[in-house]
Amino acid sequence: MKQTITTIQKAKGQRKLTMITAYDALFARLFDEEVDFILVGDSLNMSFAGNNDTLSATIDQMIYHTKAVCNGAKNTFVITDMPFGTYYDKNIAIQNATKVFQETNASAIKIEGGKEQFETIKYLTQNSIAVVGHIGLLPQNFRSEGGYKIKGKDQDAIESLVEDAKAVEEAGAFMIIVEGVKSQAAKAITEAVNVPVIGIGAGVDTDGQVLVWSDMFGFFEEFKPKFVRQYLNGAKLIKDGLKQYISDVQNKKFPSDDEIY
Repeated sequence: MKQTITTIQKAKGQRKLTMITAYDALFARLFDEEVDFILVGDSLNMSFAGNNDTLSATIDQMIYHTKAVCNGAKNTFVITDMPFGTYYDKNIAIQNATKVFQETNASAIKIEGGKEQFETIKYLTQNSIAVVGHIGLLPQNFRSEGGYKIKGKDQDAIESLVEDAKAVEEAGAFMIIVEGVKSQAAKAITEAVNVPVIGIGAGVDTDGQVLVWSDMFGFFEEFKPKFVRQYLNGAKLIKDGLKQYISDVQNKKFPSDDEIY
């Protein structure tokens, strides 16, 4: 059954929620109805497009991939990342979010930032845009912070993150992703708000988890983040299959009599 904002919020404290990224119809179809959410993450700029960070992703790029994902996953709640520079004030944000909603079947958008995004999130939700918040480590701050830095390392930092979460909830976000924080910070955040909190690199005490599909299935070989568990060695499977194909072609084993007209 496709989730709704009502069923999502009722799940808090009742069952763990699952989210995975997807960027195309093929993989979205495999994930459809298996997970609670599919996130069309701006991570596609790295894992799909081969860039070093997410910052050059565009709204048109996100819309293109969201359309593809929605075509493949017709029965799953789809969330679209708002890329860098598309929500720096509430008027720009409403223009771009409206474009996403008009041109795709996405159920919600996601915005990075805490207290500083209060007015933007409030304006969007007041204008019928469903918003997922994103606090903690913010990939779109990669250059300004000089890398990916874990958050919530002391009590002051934890309290600041809790304030971020409360602000995002008060602004109208129906769910929050918390990334790259110490587990005790994620626990405090999850307990401080009434909306579900989905963790990535945030420990086990959140209301659910999200992973990038190419990380969890072992297709991304450059490095493995500490928080990723690989459920498949996808790269090896592909390479082994490719080697077998090359061997079969070179040895005239493919195509066989059953594979020709």
